[in-house]
Amino acid sequence: MGRLSTHVLDTVRGLPAAGMRLTLSRREGEAWRSLGAFVTNAQGRTDTPLLEGAALLPGTYQLEFCVADYFRAQGVALPQPPFLGLVPLCVGIADAAGHYHVPLLCSPWSYSTYRGS
Repeated sequence: MGRLSTHVLDTVRGLPAAGMRLTLSRREGEAWRSLGAFVTNAQGRTDTPLLEGAALLPGTYQLEFCVADYFRAQGVALPQPPFLGLVPLCVGIADAAGHYHVPLLCSPWSYSTYRGS
């Protein structure tokens, strides 16, 4: 059974990014179809996978992380507009039976991602 999940780490504090909002969309033709909104828990993960089983189809997905809102909530003073407001990550799902884990390591000024396990 396939699964898409995420894990967000706050590289400023060296902690999981608890309380970060994110959205998930799937590319359908020329448009994006919204699949849901999530908030990370105390471990920087969502309480459930973003998608799993029959809901995970081959295609292109976008995870959009609300980085500036998160850091402002942590008391970080950010300029207006912030350097990174939203971080969109587009990922391709080739094998609907695979496990796709998308970690995001972020600060108000940088981010990194990779396909995790």
